[in-house]
Amino acid sequence: MTRFTALDAIVLVAYLAGTTALGLWVGRRQRDAKDYFVADRAIPWWAVMFSIVASETSALTFISTPGLSYGNAPGFGNLGFLQIVAGYIVGRIVVAAVLLPRYFEGNLVTAYALLETRFGLATRRFTSIVFMVTRALADSVRVFATAIPVALIIGPSVTNQRYVMPLAVLMLGLLTVIYTYKGGMKAVVWTELVQATIYISGGLAALIILGHLVPGGWSTIWSGASAAGKTRAIDFTFTLSNPHTVWAGVIGGAFLAMASHGTDQLIVQRLMSSRSLKDAQRAIIGSGLVVFCQFFLFLLIGLGLWAFYQARAFPATDQIFPTFILEHMPPGLVGLIVAAIVAATMSTHSGAINSLAGATTHDIYLPLSGRSVDDPQTLRIGRLFALGWGVVLTLGALLFPQDTKTPVVVVALGIASFTYGGLLGGFALGIFWRRAVQRDAIIGMSVAIATMAFIVFAKPIAAVVPSLATALGPFAAIAWPWYVLIGTVITLFVGILSSLTHPQPEPVPQPVRA
Repeated sequence: MTRFTALDAIVLVAYLAGTTALGLWVGRRQRDAKDYFVADRAIPWWAVMFSIVASETSALTFISTPGLSYGNAPGFGNLGFLQIVAGYIVGRIVVAAVLLPRYFEGNLVTAYALLETRFGLATRRFTSIVFMVTRALADSVRVFATAIPVALIIGPSVTNQRYVMPLAVLMLGLLTVIYTYKGGMKAVVWTELVQATIYISGGLAALIILGHLVPGGWSTIWSGASAAGKTRAIDFTFTLSNPHTVWAGVIGGAFLAMASHGTDQLIVQRLMSSRSLKDAQRAIIGSGLVVFCQFFLFLLIGLGLWAFYQARAFPATDQIFPTFILEHMPPGLVGLIVAAIVAATMSTHSGAINSLAGATTHDIYLPLSGRSVDDPQTLRIGRLFALGWGVVLTLGALLFPQDTKTPVVVVALGIASFTYGGLLGGFALGIFWRRAVQRDAIIGMSVAIATMAFIVFAKPIAAVVPSLATALGPFAAIAWPWYVLIGTVITLFVGILSSLTHPQPEPVPQPVRA
């Protein structure tokens, strides 16, 4: 029986109102577009670090990660996901050493402005549009994930259950659009700092409560999980089909982190809000260590839930932890945790909208309009873009299938991996292959993205039409951690071949557009 008391409702409303008010107050004085999108480069490194952690894990980690260690589907059911998180740390170190110095040298606002200085404006527009499509899809999944606990709360009061999830999505989307329009990057960073503290505390509380509810406590939980093979964290098997091996984790995870934290405007925009290059480097490497501890925490919760529910089957793995929260946590704490889940994604969702609006404004609008960053009209246009992207992401969440059996965190990471290889390959081509010109970069990235589209869609095609599985061959079995590496290699290979068809270009300095 779901228990969401009046006290929980009061805590939920008070927390949402408080964080929204904090965001509006912190971002109340927006002087220009640069202030709106990168907080005038005045955020301390530790705040940027926790903002990165919250933006990439928040509600998806809280809701979906326990299901990774709870279930027994192929590739899941243990602590193997930590191998991927270890790769995230390696990738962050590479970004800190290779890409961040170049961003700060150019005093850039978007990651794709760097490609303009190397290749030209068309490359900047191309990569920015690729980012927009990818981020729109991935963050629509985030909104859907956060709507799960809200749907469980409001479900009993809705007569027609098929309207529960759409209603929850619309509620969250409306609140986020209102929150984002005024807040700016300052509001995003500082509210995420509060929210990360709350939901990590909620995870620790769940860990303690599970230890009291399961007879024998955590010693019994761990011994039972160990006997069932669920505490296994390292797998040296080499296969392209299992996402949770050392090879897929460390190598694939590193390339995914290099792409997500070095070429994705959602993270780069936060890093560019730091006071200096050194602060940005501290923030990105520190976030990797925090994320590792955080994933370990929520995977442990999954083991505790497995012992508590005695491996009971759920309609979807993403419902397991929200169900436990609503049914077994004390009044007041339920409201606070649900509020943290909702508000955290509202904030990361707000950050996604802000980054999408920033890319649209700086990479598309300013070059076409000829306006400057300091023009008051630029700030007004940027806010209108934020409003439009908020509507797009909400509509995307409404279209997400409600009966999916795959953990939402895996869906989001798979979407992100889809185009990341092309983007990372484009940056690598520009940095390490001086012979390449704009045509080579765009051709390489286009071929890589098209190839990855085939690889990604090979799996559902083979599942629906078994006769095609043989024709698709190994493409139907490649696990998502390999997507970025494959896409990067294809981009470099095609770009290098293309560059051999024309003479060595003369270096031509180009202006940097912020």
